[in-house]
Amino acid sequence: MSLRLGDIAPDFTAETTQGTINFHEWLGNSWGMLFSHPADFTPVCTTELGKTALLKDDFAKRGVKVIAVSVDDLASHGKWVPDIEEVNGVVVNFPIIADSDRNVATLYDMIHPNASEKATVRSVFIIGPDKKIKLTLTYPASTGRNFTELLRVIDSLQLTSNYQVATPADWKDGEDTIVVPAVSTEDAIAKFPKGVRIVKPYLRYTPQPNK
Repeated sequence: MSLRLGDIAPDFTAETTQGTINFHEWLGNSWGMLFSHPADFTPVCTTELGKTALLKDDFAKRGVKVIAVSVDDLASHGKWVPDIEEVNGVVVNFPIIADSDRNVATLYDMIHPNASEKATVRSVFIIGPDKKIKLTLTYPASTGRNFTELLRVIDSLQLTSNYQVATPADWKDGEDTIVVPAVSTEDAIAKFPKGVRIVKPYLRYTPQPNK
């Protein structure tokens, strides 16, 4: 059965390019992004892992640990990493799981037989400090991920986990947020001193609370 939002992210022990890890222990109290790629030495994956390395500081300032996975073995990863670094002008600074036994791929339902019986799809799991799955995304092998969107989603998830707000369509960090329906307008006015803009009784905006 596929994983759903709010489920505990399955724990596992795996070999990676940075040594053996226990996933929950490795995450600690951090947010995490686990993402799969179909295979080593493939063009789209080479750009994606390079982009992840380039965004090291962006993930770090959000307290997010990133970890990649594919069903290739550790020796293959070791040969591929220099290509990623050369092509993108980076140092690969995050672990890549060697999942040749497909343990992680099976736990996270990353192999979709109607797409490919062997390779993983481009799955993304954002996991909170409580080890619960906060977001899932699935891309086909032919479509590289939008990492700007992944960072935007993380900003929204972290904001909305701490304040009683939601984020509107196309929201970006620093823009107005929406007061959740569970908060009355009277309570919202008291809770959000920067102001509440009422468009409809159910649609009320307030400046981002943590800015």
